[in-house]
Amino acid sequence: MDINCIQEARGVFDIEISELENVKNKIDDRFEKTVNLIYGLKNNKVVVTGIGKSGLIGKKIAATLASTGTSAIFINAAEALHGDLGMISNGDIVIAISNSGNSDEILSILTPIKKIGGKIIAFTGNEKSTLAKYAEIVINIGVEKEACPLGTAPMSSTTATLVMGDALAVALMKMRNFTENDFAKYHPGGSLGKRLLLTVSDLMHMGDELPVAGENEEIENILLLLTKKKMGAVCISEDGKAHSRLKGIITEGDIRRALQHKEKFFTYKAKDIMISSPVSISRDSMALEALHLMENRKSQINVLPVVEDGNVVGIIRIHDLIGLK
Repeated sequence: MDINCIQEARGVFDIEISELENVKNKIDDRFEKTVNLIYGLKNNKVVVTGIGKSGLIGKKIAATLASTGTSAIFINAAEALHGDLGMISNGDIVIAISNSGNSDEILSILTPIKKIGGKIIAFTGNEKSTLAKYAEIVINIGVEKEACPLGTAPMSSTTATLVMGDALAVALMKMRNFTENDFAKYHPGGSLGKRLLLTVSDLMHMGDELPVAGENEEIENILLLLTKKKMGAVCISEDGKAHSRLKGIITEGDIRRALQHKEKFFTYKAKDIMISSPVSISRDSMALEALHLMENRKSQINVLPVVEDGNVVGIIRIHDLIGLK
């Protein structure tokens, strides 16, 4: 069968966007009551339950709530009948998802949930359903038309449910003043987590990797250190060792500038060409702060000495921080 794939795809978007507009217009004070009820939870959690496609959407809603500051889990309604109801505690809020509101698996767990002490919020397209009658609050996610050409596979309805879950998560985030730092705590392995949680001490080079010398070190030895350690700079400390007072730094750029005086170059000592009182950063600072310190200046720098109480303890390069951009 020949079809216009692009036209069909756009048609699905048109239908689902139209249905989302319709569901958006159904949002009323019941949504606000739901947000306030969840926000008021202290030692309890949100339990999202559903079956089939609604269950898949429910998993995503629970995951989004959990990652944005709301304690939440998902329970498959069928599994709930065989022991998973034990995950629900007295005072928990149970978001039960069923477009028809009459799914057998959902109906079978409503009375047990009530006996446990859970409060039911229905996400349903049928406000006259059994689920709606059991619920403290009904959120209407009903659509008039599925994008499925047969009108059977849930498409517009699952999209509407998903967006309603996102709307709930966003409203709760705003009420909690949930920040990027809060988000990073729940996503330490993600790029944002790395940006906001890594400290300088997590990335700095120290110990045998640290190039450090004294003020009176011969320029020839400085060159050897630069070549051997491959850090792009040598830290100059009071006694030529780590964990002593930072006095300056010599970068590869300083070496190139000193080479303009070829006749004097090999008579220089470290103190003759070092940058005194260089820009440095503490080991407890955020790695992102080190990146900003290197980049947000008239003349960018590629290496920072890392200090603790004024003593040099490490070195960090812009190459160590590029992944944080």
